[in-house]
Amino acid sequence: MSSSTHFQDPPSFQQQSNEFVYWLESNPGVKVNPKILLADLRSTGSGRGVVARVNIAEGEELFSIPRSLIIAVQNSDLKGLLPQDVESLGPWLSLMLVMLYEYLRGPQSRWAPYFRVLPSRFDTLMFWSEAELKELQASAIVDKIGKQGADQSIIDSIAPIVRANPALFPPVNGLASYDDDAGTAALLEMAHIMGSLIMAYAFDIEKAEDDEDEGGDDDESYMTDDEDEQLPKGMVPLADLLNADADRNNARLYQEEECLVMKAIKPIQEGEEIFNDYGEIPPCRSTPPIRLCHQQLRRLSLRDVCQSAGLPNSDVESQPRLQLLEEHDLLEDGYVIPRPAASATLQDILPAELVVLLTTLTLSPEEFEQRQSKNRPPKPSMDANQAGLLYKILQSKQAQYATSLTQDINLLSGLLPPNAPEALEGPARRHKMALQVRLGEKEVLRALLAMLESQASNGSLKRSANGDDYDSRQNKLARV
Repeated sequence: MSSSTHFQDPPSFQQQSNEFVYWLESNPGVKVNPKILLADLRSTGSGRGVVARVNIAEGEELFSIPRSLIIAVQNSDLKGLLPQDVESLGPWLSLMLVMLYEYLRGPQSRWAPYFRVLPSRFDTLMFWSEAELKELQASAIVDKIGKQGADQSIIDSIAPIVRANPALFPPVNGLASYDDDAGTAALLEMAHIMGSLIMAYAFDIEKAEDDEDEGGDDDESYMTDDEDEQLPKGMVPLADLLNADADRNNARLYQEEECLVMKAIKPIQEGEEIFNDYGEIPPCRSTPPIRLCHQQLRRLSLRDVCQSAGLPNSDVESQPRLQLLEEHDLLEDGYVIPRPAASATLQDILPAELVVLLTTLTLSPEEFEQRQSKNRPPKPSMDANQAGLLYKILQSKQAQYATSLTQDINLLSGLLPPNAPEALEGPARRHKMALQVRLGEKEVLRALLAMLESQASNGSLKRSANGDDYDSRQNKLARV
């Protein structure tokens, strides 16, 4: 966001934090344990975070935020200012619209000090340039950005409301309106910032018992087309300033009748950072890719598998073997593979759905016809046929990267010389992130190939029914 928008050019990082804490504690019902501190963690690349001033016992309450202070559809004036039902947009878009409204109100918004401590610049893939995305090379993480679909959702659902209510959504940066191309671009930029904040920081807000008792048709606004309940989302001041770390998670948010309470779930030592666990990590478009991908092959796509198996395409309708798996809900469009631990086996790390796919694709025509006639997919197994196909898939994936693992290691070393500051900024930071993502993926590929070679050499891969073992398939692949 440019410097002419509402909350830019702050006096100082620390003053922003001080004003936020003062605002937070001045709201009725807020309780903040004096044992915690909102800290400046930029030196470690973590922005703001919460740390313990002194030792904190397990079960101790860290802070309590009343439900009325959450940025949510129910708490914003916007709900009563529009003729349409804001909640009908669904949990994500309705909160995005509310946040746009509150953001554009500037100092008049009751949440203005809160907005000032929220990031306005992101290293998420949604904001990367085409040149920066190319640095990811063959990483399938690029396929998961979803920017085009997100743009269309904003244009279809958010833009008409914004354009029809200029008094509620005043144009920024000297624009006359949001109607022309420049206005659309500005609106999309702001909406993506709000969407990234929601994806990275928002909580699913459970309804209080009083709301649940009201019954009637009001609950239908939280239902998807398949009638699965979707909870409304909200931005919870202070709770979302805790950094997340599943391994070091030492706090948890509890949703009570009148407030949301953060409690220590284990003893926390003086000076230790307090980490929440936000559950499943958001998609790559919402999270810096290094958080997601440096320990895994982010996605081995169905297309990658089908190409190596000799199928003309990965279109389910035209491929009977894929149809069989789809009918039994066993087909995925991609497969995430973690970095193998030292003692791990292929069975430990390969997704079961991937092994079933490999098994299905390596069935002989007669075996597949039998399975098809009984409408029964095969059980996952890793014999020489499956291993040979997987080896070919991994080699093909490896060849899609423009640089080798060794080259990337050298590039990363040159980007981070021994005396360089740890926290890079701007394009250099994104270049580093791209290097780390593709390095991690290449290391996983190398480890998997080594595991296949090791199991083939020690005879742990059994011979397949037609006598074709992994060694002979490996020799064949070497000639491909």
